[in-house]
Amino acid sequence: MRKIVLGIFLILMLVGCNKKDESSMLDDLNKKIDSANSYYLRGNLEMVNNESSYNYDVEVSYKKENNFKVSLKNQTNEHEQVILRNEEGVYVINHKSYN
Repeated sequence: MRKIVLGIFLILMLVGCNKKDESSMLDDLNKKIDSANSYYLRGNLEMVNNESSYNYDVEVSYKKENNFKVSLKNQTNEHEQVILRNEEGVYVINHKSYN
């Protein structure tokens, strides 16, 4: 019985000692992002301007050599803005869908 309790205690100590702090986790994440050839992100963005609040759906596609596409779509009025960057330059495309 004593060996079992000692074994469980040692396992818990080893598991507890391997926890990473916030800064080391962020460093690992930054290394993975820097070494990535491409990535895709999707999320929500809330902008607050005085008493007004604007919510956007955001999609980001990135490919190495600084090629990217950012799409911002207003959740209220469906207005969408796309920002593109490739070897030819940077482009901003605005359009509103009429449903």
